[in-house]
Amino acid sequence: MRAGRRRLALAACVLCAIGVAVGLVLYALNSNLVFFYSPSQVAANEAPAQRVFRIGGLVERGSVRSDGLDVAFVVTDTAHSVAVRFRGVLPDLFQEGRGVVAQGRLAADGVFLAHEVLAKHDETYTAPAAARALKAAEARP
Repeated sequence: MRAGRRRLALAACVLCAIGVAVGLVLYALNSNLVFFYSPSQVAANEAPAQRVFRIGGLVERGSVRSDGLDVAFVVTDTAHSVAVRFRGVLPDLFQEGRGVVAQGRLAADGVFLAHEVLAKHDETYTAPAAARALKAAEARP
């Protein structure tokens, strides 16, 4: 085999290996992507039925029911609501009327089965110690 053909074959093998590597990386990324949907998008059937995704909104007031580690609540975006069931310990910031993001799957009955719940705070959040210090500073003459 001549040197030119050998280089061409080597280049083709390298390109093929790079193509396979890129394909495997894209496949791994695609299977690990978790998209975010609002309750309105879930109500409009825009959320995937068999894939894990995140739903976010406000915890509807008066909707939280707990029985030990089993918790049920409703997430709303004020236009539509989705019932959520979760088994586990809720984060400290979880409260009715506050923002929440839950990750899980949509069951056949339309209930979102969460395996992770993240409580959100607003952008004006201040650590409790810092808030006390600010209030004390304002109270001084």
